[in-house]
Amino acid sequence: MAELKVGSLPSANDLTRDGGIGLKGWQDPPMDVSVHSFEEGGRTVVQVGGEIDVYTAPVLRERLAALHEQGRHELVIDLRAVRFMDSTGLGVLVGVLKRIRLAGGSLALVIDSERVLKVFRITALTQIFEIFETVAAALDATPTRTPDTPGS
Repeated sequence: MAELKVGSLPSANDLTRDGGIGLKGWQDPPMDVSVHSFEEGGRTVVQVGGEIDVYTAPVLRERLAALHEQGRHELVIDLRAVRFMDSTGLGVLVGVLKRIRLAGGSLALVIDSERVLKVFRITALTQIFEIFETVAAALDATPTRTPDTPGS
């Protein structure tokens, strides 16, 4: 990375992932998200950990899209190991919910962190997602299938 001098403009090589100007010795934070899935009781449990933000949301989006393409439309997304989620992560989950509903499936979220749950409350997404405190509770619940079609 080039050293910036007073009065000079940064080049594209000097910009960091978030559009800021990088400084020598500084690095962008590593992508901090993990996504693992397994089958349980006829449903797919997706365990997500780390931070879901503008940098890591594409990883989650790709993994959930791959499950959808494989015909897995009964999902339980376990967010208990998520430390942080921004609006990009919420957008990924809303998009997945729409695709799952159009396919006639169901999606439940597992959240036990007040910090993460607060994001869903503030945005009123607690009204459209089924949210449980444990994976067992989500798996035991009868999935709600609400068609997500225009005019409904």
